[in-house]
Amino acid sequence: MCLAVPLKITRIIDDFTAMAASGSEEIQINISLLEDPKAGEFVIVHAGFAMSKVHEDEAAETLKLLKELEGYANE
Repeated sequence: MCLAVPLKITRIIDDFTAMAASGSEEIQINISLLEDPKAGEFVIVHAGFAMSKVHEDEAAETLKLLKELEGYANE
């Protein structure tokens, strides 16, 4: 199963690459599919590619649900 997750862009490296984080984990992502990405914005990431921008509130709700599912899976 594939899952896209919201991450926050922490810094832009170049026209194609950025660093993004969820909590304390930071990964390199491809931002070539986005229009005018900026540090501080939330994006939906799948397989290392930022697919679209997402509002901060929606990202927070999705991350909350993923944490709940993680707890459920560990029971």
